[in-house]
Amino acid sequence: MESTPENDQKPAFLGKDTPLPRSPEQAQLDYVPNPRKGALYLVRFAAPEFTSLCPVTDQPDFAHLVIDYAPGDTIVESKSLKLFLGSFRNHNGFHEDVTVGIGQRLADEMKPRWLRIGGYWYPRGGIPIDVFWQTGAPPADLWVPDQGVASYRGRG
Repeated sequence: MESTPENDQKPAFLGKDTPLPRSPEQAQLDYVPNPRKGALYLVRFAAPEFTSLCPVTDQPDFAHLVIDYAPGDTIVESKSLKLFLGSFRNHNGFHEDVTVGIGQRLADEMKPRWLRIGGYWYPRGGIPIDVFWQTGAPPADLWVPDQGVASYRGRG
């Protein structure tokens, strides 16, 4: 890709030792200009070892998150997303609130053409909880593959 002032912009976190934010509210998400502005394509982030804390027991809850989005003018910088997701390790929240909150924050700040998040939570008390949220219908010509995470089957 040709170097221009627009694509030479470097996110604040790149090349720096960056501590994990203490909370999702303190986490800063970085966005950079979409290098393929105008093209319709899908970006997928998978976080198979996501954790947050149960607001009732303070015990860790584990999930496999899958975030799909069709970029608009910007894309999220992956290190800042990793730090943002890591900031939930000490955050108390119900599965629904955590999953939808992550999707809404990304959608509000990044303004993608379309975004969806799937939160595949591991069982607590014998009940797995899967949470799904999206900004609306995907664009007509966007290829949207299955998220590829099997429903929890346990031993049966």
